[in-house]
Amino acid sequence: MSSGPAGEVRHYRGRDPFTDEGIDLWVVGDRITREPVASARTVVDGGWIIPGLVDAHNHVGIAPGLGVTIDRARGYAMEDARAGTLLIREVGSPLDTHPLDDDPACPRFIRSGKHIARPKRYLRDYGVDLENPDELADEVRRQARSGDGWVKIVGDWIDREVGDLTPLWTRTQLDAAVAAAHEQGARITAHVFGADALPDLIAASVDCIEHGTGLTTDLMDQMVEHSIGLVPTLIQVQNFPGIADGADRFPRYQATMRALYDNAGTVFDAAREAGVAMFAGTDAGGFVGHGRIVDEIEAMAAIGFGARRALHAATVAPRTWLDAGGLLAEGDRADFIVLDDDPGEDLTTLRRPREIVCSGLTVG
Repeated sequence: MSSGPAGEVRHYRGRDPFTDEGIDLWVVGDRITREPVASARTVVDGGWIIPGLVDAHNHVGIAPGLGVTIDRARGYAMEDARAGTLLIREVGSPLDTHPLDDDPACPRFIRSGKHIARPKRYLRDYGVDLENPDELADEVRRQARSGDGWVKIVGDWIDREVGDLTPLWTRTQLDAAVAAAHEQGARITAHVFGADALPDLIAASVDCIEHGTGLTTDLMDQMVEHSIGLVPTLIQVQNFPGIADGADRFPRYQATMRALYDNAGTVFDAAREAGVAMFAGTDAGGFVGHGRIVDEIEAMAAIGFGARRALHAATVAPRTWLDAGGLLAEGDRADFIVLDDDPGEDLTTLRRPREIVCSGLTVG
């Protein structure tokens, strides 16, 4: 990464693909100013300028086999930055990735602490396994204090005794967990693949659903009513058939995962039509590699969003939802992308950026 000569102020001029208005911004250190700086060097004059992409479901602290070091996590984060992801919502990690906050080459992070699950009801050693599910609210408080304003619970997972996806928590436990998160000033989100866990989670007013392939139209309407977000992780859903293929001992679970995959496009298109707030997230860190945010944006475009709305779901919309700033305003961290063509017309231009600026530095 580079920033030019020490102390140099750089000027960027382009257009906003959402408003078609002109943009002039100056980079001073790691910040944006919209006030002209006479000594600035104009490095871009023309093209399109967008806020840095947001991956709203990412795990730089996770990789197959676990044991991720902070240096390995740094490598994953920088891989995401090279793809244009300059803000990551890390929804669960066994590794504390806070040391990356001091690295200007890394995206900005908003974290959820560790996953909260129950024994044998999630991936081993990924999170906290509660022997007593009535302790969920207390654990939510602990994870809220170690995160950056979010908490992540596992809403459903395979129950080996049943042989299929089942909920992990009762409605009473969920009500207490949501209240505990909100008391701590945090929001709470839930991993959910299937249908059975969703009614209680939505009735308890969690703040977000991750994946959500089991949603029904009535639940979508409730999500809109309660302002519950959805991160569909479309490129992760593409792995459902492979997950099913590896579960020969559980034929009911196999059938469920295949059905969820088959219906996912229809479900997510209906959620969009219902007005559910949806945000781009790759679920990088397990079955999905890092640096794939453009794949997710293109997948959102293909389910009915179209190019411009899909781009909005990976830039302006999640930054607003996360209260993260970064919308190219005065004093924002200098995280943005310069493109030769209008990404609202052609998303492939995201794969060949003219320049990516991360914390004021040019990503090389």
